[in-house]
Amino acid sequence: MSKILVIRFSALGDVAMTVPVLFSFARQYPQHQLVVLSRKQMGVLYKEAPQNITFRGVDLKNDYKGIKGLAQLYSELKEEKFDAIADLHDVLRSKFLRWRFLLSGTKVAHIDKGRKGKRKLTSLNHKVKTQQDTSFKRYTDVLQRLGFPFKPEFKSIYPDAGEISCPAVNSLTGEKNGNYWVGIAPFAAHQGKIYPIELQEEVIRSLSADSACRVFLFGGGAHEKEILNAWEKKYPNVISVAGKLKMDEELVLMSRLDVMESMDSGNMHLASLVGTPVVSIWGATHPYAGFMGWGQSESNAIQVDLPCRPCSIYGNKPCAKGNYECLRNIRPETIVSRIKSIAHNR
Repeated sequence: MSKILVIRFSALGDVAMTVPVLFSFARQYPQHQLVVLSRKQMGVLYKEAPQNITFRGVDLKNDYKGIKGLAQLYSELKEEKFDAIADLHDVLRSKFLRWRFLLSGTKVAHIDKGRKGKRKLTSLNHKVKTQQDTSFKRYTDVLQRLGFPFKPEFKSIYPDAGEISCPAVNSLTGEKNGNYWVGIAPFAAHQGKIYPIELQEEVIRSLSADSACRVFLFGGGAHEKEILNAWEKKYPNVISVAGKLKMDEELVLMSRLDVMESMDSGNMHLASLVGTPVVSIWGATHPYAGFMGWGQSESNAIQVDLPCRPCSIYGNKPCAKGNYECLRNIRPETIVSRIKSIAHNR
């Protein structure tokens, strides 16, 4: 039996993308033990993990702050006598830990982020628009380099049999009663990923006019909640779940949706973990960067082809034109049509 430490601290979408890979590994190698090291709030993603996966959540801002804190964390981890270290993050914190393990004689491997290919993909003047390896492949490659060949095979964090019970979700949603349920997560970390709010409202207005449709709005921040609550009051058949459900409860609700609309954001990956098809909206970023959700079809990726796209891997660069044409040129009716097509054919 081997005991392997897997490191990926952030962000939500990136940690979510470890799940299909590590669940698959654990099921194909039941004799081996995985310990996933990440931020505490990511633990909900591993709540339904196979028995040979242990999640260890750490607070890097308080309990293990700075070099001194990381040294303490290493001292604690080395007591667990790991046989190998899989660094799926390759940032200063994870490098510090893996180098300490390497110096102690432990086998280590780290992710190749493919920075050269991504620079060419986002180049303004010499763009090379080709599909980059997905994060799923990059994570898999790390474990394979440690000597564990396997193929990721994954459908959902939940068992195949039946609907997951969740009283909090039941009380908020009521019964489905033959309606189709649509989730909408209209926000992301950066403006280059966010479909303009006034156009997003047109999508919600159109869907809410269909009495057979119920729309559930997902978001987190205070300003986001204000917008979502305003839409809930303004349109029929619309419910904002922001601040009403915990993340594990949101995952249960996502598993009951017929389709989810999301930006290139963590919510796309959360819906993917429960097998729900996602209509994803892409602006400054592009599926070619390798961050499409697990099992999602590129035919459900809504995007316009512009010479400047993609201009960013993370959507954090200001628009060179100043108008985010890549997002504004997406018509609300295109999104609505795709949502309804998926919902009516499930």
